[in-house]
Amino acid sequence: MRQVVVTGGGTGIGRAVAAAFAAAGDQVTITGRRPDVLAKTAADLGPSVRPVPFDAADPAQVAAALSELPPRLHVLVHCAGGNTDIGAPDPASLSELAAAWHANLNANVLSAVLVTTALRPRLQPGGAVISLSSIAAHRAGAAAYGAAKAAVEAWNLTLAADLGPDRITANVIAPGYIEDTEFFRDRMTPQRRETLIAQTLTARPGNPSDIAGVVLFLASPAATHITAQTLHINGGALSGR
Repeated sequence: MRQVVVTGGGTGIGRAVAAAFAAAGDQVTITGRRPDVLAKTAADLGPSVRPVPFDAADPAQVAAALSELPPRLHVLVHCAGGNTDIGAPDPASLSELAAAWHANLNANVLSAVLVTTALRPRLQPGGAVISLSSIAAHRAGAAAYGAAKAAVEAWNLTLAADLGPDRITANVIAPGYIEDTEFFRDRMTPQRRETLIAQTLTARPGNPSDIAGVVLFLASPAATHITAQTLHINGGALSGR
C-alpha cells in the first residue's frame, strides 16, 4: 500500500487527486492551511484519507508537521498554491508590488520546494513527485502568478536530475481552465467562462478529475521512464509539439 501526500488537498484539484488515490487503495495525507476544510474532506473521502493542517510556505510549520507525515513516502503531489493577485487590490507602491510578487512566489514555488526538501529523505525508490503549473506560465497576462508557475517548471528540471538516480520521477502538470475549484473565487463571469471554453479544441471546460487522472498515471508503474516533463492538460487551448 502506497503512502501519498497531497498538499492543498482540501478542495478543487487537490481534493480530486486525494479521492483518486484513496479509490486506488492508497493511504493519503492531505495538507493545507484550513483545518476545518481538511477535516471535512477527510471525512467525506473515508478512513484512508488523513488531514494534517499546516502552511506549506512557512518553514517552521513544515518542520513542525514532519512528525505527522508518513515516515515512508511513495508519491508527493503539490496542489497548494493559486493566484494570490485575484481579489487583491492593485499595488500602489513598489513595496506593495514586491509583496504581491512575494505572495505568489511563496504560495506556488516556495511551498513546493520546502515540502519536497523536507520529505526528500522519505521518498522511496520508484516514487514520484508531481507539481502543478498552469497555462498562465506560457501566456502573457498573469504577471507574478505566471512567473511563479514558470519557476515551478524550471525547478522541476533540477529536482528530476536530483531524484533520478534513486529512480524517483519528477513531473509537472500545467492545467488550463478548470472548473469546480476555488481558483477564481467569485470573479468568473459568464462571458469570461465562454471565452476560456472557446479557446479549447474540445469545447468544454476542464474539471478536477481530468487532472487527477493524469496524476495517477504519472505516479503509476507505466510512467517510470517519464521525468523532467511538463504535461499540458488544457483541451488544446495551448497547442504544443
